[in-house]
Amino acid sequence: MSATPDLDETLARWRADEAAVRARLMPQVGVASPALLAGKTGLQQMQAMLDGLAPRAPIGETLDFMLISVADGEAVFQGQPQEKHYNPLGSVHGGWFATLLDSALGCAVHTTLPPGRAYTTLEFKVNLVRALTAQVPLVRATGRVVHRGRQVMTAEAELVGHDGRLYAHASTTCLLFDRRGD
Repeated sequence: MSATPDLDETLARWRADEAAVRARLMPQVGVASPALLAGKTGLQQMQAMLDGLAPRAPIGETLDFMLISVADGEAVFQGQPQEKHYNPLGSVHGGWFATLLDSALGCAVHTTLPPGRAYTTLEFKVNLVRALTAQVPLVRATGRVVHRGRQVMTAEAELVGHDGRLYAHASTTCLLFDRRGD
């Protein structure tokens, strides 16, 4: 499908990245227990999922996307657009874009949290700039924190195909708070 060797190489690298993560994942999907998360930073919690020490999120199974990497203030998700994600007009539903981008945004914020802190989304905005179909085999949503405040954090994300084309971008504002019981 790719028109140039660079596109083939990018697609092969993205598939290899996904295979490497899948090889480490815990077979169960679900929600991590509070005991498993206690005392860990947000980045340590996210890394535990990638290392197969915490269950993967059920939404990724439902919508065919997964966490690929995390770093301080950054999270990368990869998704496979499929016909089952289509709207009646024959392209991927905007909700699929939004869920993938929201995951990248929220997890980017999550990676910055110290133990005992949590967040909730106050605002979330998505711009769909290009239609997406199953003809695009993989896309990546990369979320990055833009502002780190004591009570409010903002992040931005882009959804890009293996061909480097931008399909959507988004932003969020999150409220930070102390987690109860920590």
